Amino acid sequence: METGSINEYLKFFVALLAIVNPVGTLPLFINMTANQTAAARTKNGTMAAISMGIILLVVLFSGEAILGFFGISVDSFRVGGGILILLMAISMLNAKMSNVKQTREEELDSAERASVAVVPLGTPLLAGPGAISTVILYAQRYSSVAHYLSMVVVIVVLAGCTLLLFRMAPTIHRLF
Repeated sequence: METGSINEYLKFFVALLAIVNPVGTLPLFINMTANQTAAARTKNGTMAAISMGIILLVVLFSGEAILGFFGISVDSFRVGGGILILLMAISMLNAKMSNVKQTREEELDSAERASVAVVPLGTPLLAGPGAISTVILYAQRYSSVAHYLSMVVVIVVLAGCTLLLFRMAPTIHRLF
């Protein structure tokens, strides 16, 4: 029964934290919930963090099956996921803005929505392709129950940190 060390799961947490980037998503959360009441903002933040956690947990347990369904080998996915994470890292190092632009219509649509929690916050902003790739690739390292339970703990802790950050959004907004 193989399992990784605490250090390995700490690396997984840090990698997932960097890729999910709840701190970087915070300005978008504040902007998307600016016209909402405090209760609605809290509900959206809670739902975004929970949906991100659920998505990553579903991927943890079904990612390999989904890849098999589409005929993608884990090694091929490892190469593709590695390239995706490399491109994200290079973009972060160069401090480039995303090429994805929000049109005026999309901005008005998100302002009028009662809930922006699951889409676009939960996915694809928090639980996007990079986070999903990372979870699938780390899940392949060991097949023990202890490994999967440790990964569940890491994902739940990350969702909790994201939830706390979104709950503190009004305070952080006032400070800046």
